[in-house]
Amino acid sequence: MPITACWKHFPHEADVGVCGMGATLAEAFEQAALALTAVITDLAVVSPKEMIRLSCAAPDTELLFVDWLNVLIYEMATRKMLFSRFEVHLEEGRLTAQVWGEALNVARHHPAVEVKGATYTALRVAQQPDGGWLAQCVVDV
Repeated sequence: MPITACWKHFPHEADVGVCGMGATLAEAFEQAALALTAVITDLAVVSPKEMIRLSCAAPDTELLFVDWLNVLIYEMATRKMLFSRFEVHLEEGRLTAQVWGEALNVARHHPAVEVKGATYTALRVAQQPDGGWLAQCVVDV
């Protein structure tokens, strides 16, 4: 049975957990990025109009995952954008990505919260028994 890529949220006190699952580690990172945007707004209202290239590096996959989410949070804040499409490439502790999104429009996007940062709380990046991958952590809102 093929592994289906998906994302979900999980509750954590005053914050929100984001979780991505996929057939590959890169796909799990992409799905977690979708979950991150979905904390802020409905993904269906974010158009992938503009492409931006991003990168980060870390000594292990868990730290790389937190760095990835924090790069996205930083780019959303400084560019005043939301992202709805992600293409992640992983190689030897380095992540490169193309992300697509659009300028934040408060009237159309109705942002629910501002995500301040990804944390090490409930951090887990692991291959699952079915061969798929899971990447999760709690984000501070």
